[in-house]
Amino acid sequence: ALFLLDLCKLIQWGTEQGFVITGGELWRSPEQQKIYVQTGRSMTMKSKHLDRLAADLNIFKDGELCSAKEIAPLGEYWESLSPENRWGGNFKTLVDGPHFERNV
Repeated sequence: ALFLLDLCKLIQWGTEQGFVITGGELWRSPEQQKIYVQTGRSMTMKSKHLDRLAADLNIFKDGELCSAKEIAPLGEYWESLSPENRWGGNFKTLVDGPHFERNV
């Protein structure tokens, strides 16, 4: 529940900053995760999506889909909400800007 509460705060704050945020992917089945690993979209079968502790959001500004660099303020805000929150834009192996997770 704390993950979703923080996600609500992120969406509200991002909207106040001028971003338009729509839903992407929250839960992912093990079968879908396997496909993502096989195709290089993910590097692990231990995704927080499998535990319903991650969300990929669609983030726009001025009608354009934002890059990880453009949404860095959202990532910083997300991580400031809890030491357990991680933003995919800070991942070392596969940068995943629209990914927000709770690492518990």
